[in-house]
Amino acid sequence: MITNINVRSSKRTDFIDITKEIQKVLTDNNVQSGLCYIFVPHTTAAVTINEGADPSVKHDIVSYLNKLVPLHGGYAHMEGNSDAHIKSSILGNSVTLIVEEGKLMLGTWQAIFFCEFDGPRHRRVAVKIIG
Repeated sequence: MITNINVRSSKRTDFIDITKEIQKVLTDNNVQSGLCYIFVPHTTAAVTINEGADPSVKHDIVSYLNKLVPLHGGYAHMEGNSDAHIKSSILGNSVTLIVEEGKLMLGTWQAIFFCEFDGPRHRRVAVKIIG
């Protein structure tokens, strides 16, 4: 079974913590043990796991990605969002987590982030539980 989570970004580049929404999928489906596969079916968005306690970490990641892949970089793709495609490819469109005792196996400071690079938009995150 696949559960879809709707995400709405509020700016062009946005890191949105979706950890609670993913955990709710586990709780709602009474999953105690297994794997949680999270997939972003968009070419200008991504998903990543990183520190969720200090907002400066998100800021630093976005700042470095913008330096590495600037908005206007002389790209051949004419839609004006080539940087978003490249950033999405760098971070990736999926993560897999272990589920144990009904909880996502995350480190103390870790959170799951939906990463928007071409917003603001309404997006979808697909979650597949294998238990």
